[in-house]
Amino acid sequence: MVKQDLYDKSPIRLFDEATDGGLKAGEIGIVTAKKGLGKTSVLVQFGMDTLLQDKQLAHVTFDLHSSNVISWYDSIFAEIAKKKNGAAELKDGVVSKRTILNFSLDNFTLAKVVNTLKALKAGGIVVAGVVMDGVDFAKVSEDDVKAVADYAKAENVKVWFSSDSVPAALEQYFAVVANLEQKNDGVMLTVIKLGDKKPVETSLKLDTKTLLISKK
Repeated sequence: MVKQDLYDKSPIRLFDEATDGGLKAGEIGIVTAKKGLGKTSVLVQFGMDTLLQDKQLAHVTFDLHSSNVISWYDSIFAEIAKKKNGAAELKDGVVSKRTILNFSLDNFTLAKVVNTLKALKAGGIVVAGVVMDGVDFAKVSEDDVKAVADYAKAENVKVWFSSDSVPAALEQYFAVVANLEQKNDGVMLTVIKLGDKKPVETSLKLDTKTLLISKK
């Protein structure tokens, strides 16, 4: 019951409400922003949302050490848990379903990442969500992105990317494109693409203290 309450109060509910349910299983989405605006925080919130549903998550990182990824989840969980008494004790059980995969795109393609995810499934870890943090599209081919999109559809998995930007030629593969931008009243979260819609008004931002998704 406590875990369900945390899920119901997750900042991702605000995102889902503003985007007709958000990213669907079998689709890939991306969060773009300049460095330092909160991409990793948003990606971890999406990842935590999967974990709060008692589902397996793979967090793929290309530019952070595993210890830094763990710190992000600890921080985001602590902020969400403040909303419910006794929730802090659930953390170990929640994050136990998280698998962290650390790669370098200098010598590892997204297609090989997909193969690793398939190997996890063969080993008994069937993920419902994947987040790929810090993708450098200068090192990624269209075939790579298509491989991830095909994997998501075939396995009915939600996959979120984060990057500084997404090339126009690759946007077709993403069902949702969200962007963080610094404005006078803080970091705004806008949805540039939602299916066939461009853009979508969300009235969302990042809380200046917690970096959680919130309303303006």
